This record gives sequence, structure tokens and C-alpha cells, in this order.
Amino acid sequence: MANTVLIVDDSKFMRAVVRNEVEKNGCTVVAEADCSDAAVEMYKQHKPDIVTMDITMTVDGHTIGRSSNGIDAIKQIKEIDPDAKILVVSAMGQKCYVIEAIEAGAKDFVIKPFNEGRFAEALAHFMD
Repeated sequence: MANTVLIVDDSKFMRAVVRNEVEKNGCTVVAEADCSDAAVEMYKQHKPDIVTMDITMTVDGHTIGRSSNGIDAIKQIKEIDPDAKILVVSAMGQKCYVIEAIEAGAKDFVIKPFNEGRFAEALAHFMD
């Protein structure tokens, strides 16, 4: 059975790009979320095998406060499921946040815009 994936990114375009790569690598997307609150709810509802998580997300073009970003979502998901497999997909300019995300419980990261080979390699580490 294919691994299930929850895609979290505020950009609809980026979610489509990630979906394409996830499906190309044999996984099934069970849900998408455009903010951290939705990510936590979708995780509870679908219990995916893997989560791809953006760090900096906006609502209506405004950056969400630090209490409601991808790092916060990682922490909340890890509280629900300490074994959650989270892959950070974030822009290079967010390097300090990537480190914080790993400390919060993410297991790997891919820098956007990502290389397809690197994404596949990172995703493979999570697959059964």
C-alpha cells in the first residue's frame, strides 16, 4: 500500500508542485492544508504517514505570527504523534527556521525551489 501524505503550504501552486512529486514517487496525497491550524486538523483527521511542511505561511498575503507558523504546527503534530514523519519544504532564506524545525521534530528538509532528485531522496527516507 502506498504511503499517505499531507501537504502543508500556503501557496496553491507549491502544493501542486509537491503533489506532483509525491505522486511521482508512489505516494498518495490524502489532504492539503494552507496554514498551520488546518495542518494540525488534517493530521488528526487523516493520520498520514508523511507530512510535507512549509515554515513561513501567509494568510491573505500577510505573514502569520510565529505562534501560528509551520514550526508551531510541527510541535503540535509531534504532541499528537511523537512518531510523525515530517519533511520541511522551505525557502533558502529561512535557514534559521529550518534548524528550529528540525529541533522541533522534523526529520529532514528540502530547500525551495527544490531539485526533484533531492526531494525524492528525502521522501524515500520516510517511506515504508
